[in-house]
This record gives sequence, C-alpha cells and structure tokens, in this order.
Amino acid sequence: MLAHVNLGSMKGRPEQELVEEWHGLLARHAAVHSALEQELQAQHGLSVSEFEALELLASSDHGKCRGQDLTDVVHLSQSAASRLVARLERGGLVNRVMCELDRRGIFVVITDEGHRRYDDAKPTHRSVLARTLRGED
Repeated sequence: MLAHVNLGSMKGRPEQELVEEWHGLLARHAAVHSALEQELQAQHGLSVSEFEALELLASSDHGKCRGQDLTDVVHLSQSAASRLVARLERGGLVNRVMCELDRRGIFVVITDEGHRRYDDAKPTHRSVLARTLRGED
C-alpha cells in the first residue's frame, strides 16, 4: 500500500525544505537529461546513455572496460546495459571481447568509429551542460 505524502502537513520547516530541495533536484535532473537527449539525438543520433558509455570507454585505459563498470556508469540495469552495448555494437561503435585472463569475463571496447562519434558529440554534450547547469550560452 502506498502512503500519500502531503507536504503541507509535514512536521517542521526543515523537513519540508529537505523534500522541496529533493523535488528541485529531480526537476533539474529531468530538464538537463531531456535537453541532452534531444540535442545528442538530433545532432549525433546518440542517446544520453550511449554517449555516457562511449565517454567512459574513450577515457578508460586501452578504450575498454568490463560490462559491469559500464552498467554502473550509465545507471541502467544489467539487462538494459546489455541491450545498450548490443545497439552500440550493431552501430559499429564498440566490440565485445573475451578477457584473456578470465575467459568468463567480457570487455566492451570502443572502436575507431566509436571514438569519432564520441569526439563529434562531446562539444554538443558540454554545450548543453553549460547552458542547462550554468546558464551559459
């Protein structure tokens, strides 16, 4: 059973301010994420999650990481992250390779095309962040 929260009846002003701060954070996140999604998709054909995955790979040692590391960075479930990697792989942006030391481990590796798409999208990403987070034009 879900409880209904009435902000007007909360006990104490500090608690109400805390919840209002939380709601403000959620609204800001939604606005920034939406702006990123729109611009990255329109200009580069990438979702925010795809861009974040490419950024992790582009900035990691040897352009690769374990699948679990990618899951943690893009804030997706393991199955959703697996589908993300499959899309990136179909697009030629990443490859999956077996770990040489532990044949059960799989690495996700950025391709040259993945680097190019990331490099092309990075200025758009940073511009949207500057505009939405800092009000810069």
